Amino acid sequence: MRELHRVAAFDAGFFRVEQVSLEGRSSPVTLLRMPDWVMTVAVDAAGAFVLVRQHRFGIAGETVEPAGGLVDPGEAPEAAAVRELREETGYAGGEVVPLGSTHPNPVLQDNRCHFFLVRGAVRVGAPHPDAEEEVAPVVMDRAAVDAALAGGQITHALAEVALRRALAQL
Repeated sequence: MRELHRVAAFDAGFFRVEQVSLEGRSSPVTLLRMPDWVMTVAVDAAGAFVLVRQHRFGIAGETVEPAGGLVDPGEAPEAAAVRELREETGYAGGEVVPLGSTHPNPVLQDNRCHFFLVRGAVRVGAPHPDAEEEVAPVVMDRAAVDAALAGGQITHALAEVALRRALAQL
């Protein structure tokens, strides 16, 4: 479809909302322009998973998920993955294995979520998340992660994708 007109409807700083009029459509398409994201599945030498418990305002509740966040302008996704792991958990690791990426919601969004596995994670200090984040590290063995996935306790769709891709590599 040919684009006829585009209007910036809202700018929230880290994302923008645009309305796009297309030839042949009576109503405009709403797009969310967002930076890419990362999710970092960290595993320590004993095979335990280093995750975070995080408050999510959209569901007014907590989730358990891999560390993750926005890729900063000019930052490589792998660097963002390592940075987010350190900020949210206080852990760093050795080998960083790319697990691919996905479009979180291509109906509305233009960004990608990049997934990484960090092997040999070790605690190197205290977490220092962004001021607006409410996160706490959670360490779970593989059986607990498998059970949480199978039982529906991990409800963040991107977290599930990241964990299942990491489990396939381990």
